[in-house]
Amino acid sequence: MLRFLFISALLVFVGCNTANKKQETNSRIYYTCSMHPQVIKDQPGKCPICQMELIPVGTQQNTASDEIHLNAQQIQLGNIKTDTLHKENIGEANTLVAIVNTNTDKTSSISSRVMGRIEKLYFKTKGDYINKGDKLYDIYSEELNIAKQEYQLALQKTKLPRNDFVDAKQVIEAAKNKLLLYGITEEQLKDISSSSITTIFSSYNGYITDLAVKEGDYVMQGAVIFKIADLSSLWVEVQVYPTQLKNIYMEADATVTFPDFPDKSFTGKIDFINPELNSGTQLDLIRVEIPNKDLLIKPGMSAIVSLKHHLHKALALPVDAVIRDSKGAIVWVQTSANTYKSRMVKTGIESDDKIEIISGLTEGDVVVISGSYLINSEFLVKKGKNSMEGMKM
Repeated sequence: MLRFLFISALLVFVGCNTANKKQETNSRIYYTCSMHPQVIKDQPGKCPICQMELIPVGTQQNTASDEIHLNAQQIQLGNIKTDTLHKENIGEANTLVAIVNTNTDKTSSISSRVMGRIEKLYFKTKGDYINKGDKLYDIYSEELNIAKQEYQLALQKTKLPRNDFVDAKQVIEAAKNKLLLYGITEEQLKDISSSSITTIFSSYNGYITDLAVKEGDYVMQGAVIFKIADLSSLWVEVQVYPTQLKNIYMEADATVTFPDFPDKSFTGKIDFINPELNSGTQLDLIRVEIPNKDLLIKPGMSAIVSLKHHLHKALALPVDAVIRDSKGAIVWVQTSANTYKSRMVKTGIESDDKIEIISGLTEGDVVVISGSYLINSEFLVKKGKNSMEGMKM
């Protein structure tokens, strides 16, 4: 009986000792410096860098050779975040440099409708805004003066006997139409002046992009006085190489950004692809129309156009989640609570801030998307080797 009790006690002692050794093997307290977390010691002491007292940071797990365990404080300080890998739309994107130009569909030329001399300009500076109905210029024109006299004579004929009234109305209508063709407005006809100087009013809204005459100039019929543009819509024009055209098609979505306004972006579609190359540069021209209601964007500005194409479903991660060097690319996968393992992956196309994962991961893996480089550095310090060592795809 005594022999049996002795053997039982011995087995209990050995079992407890083995359990304690196993627990010690799986975990231990370690000490680090609050200023230099790369310093790790098994015992209390001072930091060899700044001589501050080392502090206990918790329990360090002994992990597999390709895994690393971090405590809650390290995860918080390192802003380490994870996400479940899933499929999403991703496509290739071309990023191209462009120039903003005026939308010629929204430009107008204000021309003289009669020959004469420009007596006064009411707008004299490029960039001035003209509203519809504003005075543009005063002109002295013999043709216009004769037409005004004809109209006034026709009006006087209405005072003749009744049997001549019908003919007078026809003459008035003909004289009126001539003045309208010369640029006289309906309002001016209501109180026609006998002055030899006639004021011409604008029929358009827009900014002056070109001023072709000055006061005192003689102009012929059809001569351009002003060119004006409506800037509420602009063209963003890109020159591309022929090899890039295979991925560009009409109505393709485009995102336009501007170095001068990094916080703003505009969306549009390709509405023009030049059918022939520029003979001098062998480049082709494509165009994207964008809205500009607040008139923030100006013609002549530089722009960046991003064109997306060939969208397809694929496993994708933020670009910063993938660590790349000459040996390949890895990501960190969470294997258990606060424990991470490196995984070599093969990557595909990049679009915006996403990168396609072709192989090395499966849908549903919990992957580190923020703080990957910190984990990589901690692995190098603790394990003393590169996280890609011995890995092959």
